Amino acid sequence: MTVSWSPRPLPPPLAMSPAVESTTTNPATSTATTRTDEPTPSPLPVHYSSKSTSAIPRPHPKPGYPTCKLRFECRDLSHDGADIFFSNNEIARDLLAAVTIVLSTLYKPSQSNSHIPPTRSVTLILRAMGGVAYTTGRELDDDHKEIHFSLDYITKIPSEPRSRQRHEIQGVLVHEMVHCWQWNGHGTAPGGLIEGMADFVRLRAGLSPPHWKQEKKEHWDGGYQHTGYFLDWIENIYGEGSVRRINEALMNKRYDEEVFWTGLFGKQVKQLWDEYCKTLPENNAQQPTKDGEGHDGGVLVEKDGQKTKDRLEKVLE
Repeated sequence: MTVSWSPRPLPPPLAMSPAVESTTTNPATSTATTRTDEPTPSPLPVHYSSKSTSAIPRPHPKPGYPTCKLRFECRDLSHDGADIFFSNNEIARDLLAAVTIVLSTLYKPSQSNSHIPPTRSVTLILRAMGGVAYTTGRELDDDHKEIHFSLDYITKIPSEPRSRQRHEIQGVLVHEMVHCWQWNGHGTAPGGLIEGMADFVRLRAGLSPPHWKQEKKEHWDGGYQHTGYFLDWIENIYGEGSVRRINEALMNKRYDEEVFWTGLFGKQVKQLWDEYCKTLPENNAQQPTKDGEGHDGGVLVEKDGQKTKDRLEKVLE
């Protein structure tokens, strides 16, 4: 018997099906032969168009306020004022609450926040000194602010009612924190406007002290609560965000009283002041009706500290 032999076929090429071998035998000659079929090409892969699937939209992140480092320094832990401060305040939370109150009152956040001063750090310093408090920038870098708070003043805050000390300390912190974040017309804005804006923010935060009152005076820029109540009236008459506009108008321009107020409200500031004074009582003073109630959004003395604590907790939510 004769058997024919052929060499083993090479491996099939890529994307080709392997060759199929078949063996047949001729009965007349009893000879077996092997036949190799041609390989069959595999079908080309199917490509689906990307147009058939829609892209999933990704929302832009919500703008937020800038952050800065918050530092604390007490230069005399044995001072009675230090004991009062520590027993009434949670330093980290209260400083953060003050920053949040100031930024949310004077600004609306944006993606760049280029309209907000680039304050990089705020250091609260407790020390024995005269007065109440003041804010300054470091000599080498004004973007680093320091709030100096008098321990001597803290000892003079009445301890009754129970919330009085915490209420006053937080009010001073908010006032001074405004100076860390407000614009001043490149140093040309009146000091009364600068201080009045700080007390406006304190007033809106519900942290006004019991001795504050609205008075009829000759000049609008007497500063502090005197101007703060005037700005509060403007906010109520011309709409929410009016004081924010005043602050932001001092960002890039020097203060010029002749055009500043007219450009914002269509009237000279003296005319606005006269209109405000007409709303005040004839006795030139606005007295609280009872503890815990003030006027024009001002909250005076609270009978307990829970309202102040709840308010600060809400700010930090």
